[in-house]
Amino acid sequence: MLSDARWMRLEPLIEACRPKGKTAPKDLRRTMSAIVWRHQNGAKWRAIPADLGPWSRAAQMFIRWARLGVWERRRLLAQERGVQLGMTFLDGTSIRAHQKAAGAARKGALQRSGTPVRPWAVRVGAMEPRRA
Repeated sequence: MLSDARWMRLEPLIEACRPKGKTAPKDLRRTMSAIVWRHQNGAKWRAIPADLGPWSRAAQMFIRWARLGVWERRRLLAQERGVQLGMTFLDGTSIRAHQKAAGAARKGALQRSGTPVRPWAVRVGAMEPRRA
């Protein structure tokens, strides 16, 4: 859970940026705690502890707010108010590429057929009509 001091700093920023709908989000502090926990640990959404609420609520809110630009507005507002933002580093060890993108050999060795290949120039020359 977010500490009281941290929530006191974060809540005004969220309230200023969040979309105003018919109903306020349920357990906003708990859901924000889940989102913060997930991003601090680099875990998958389903790995969020049960005491932080349903993982699906946190994931839906994060994705919905990302599409609406809430996180960008919050970041800009935080910078305007002098809040120091941390740095984020991406670790590429868990990013996988397809085997063809990595230059790996295909399964099974390539086998050449026994038929000889004629050069294209010879084939083109053989296709020309013969003059008598």
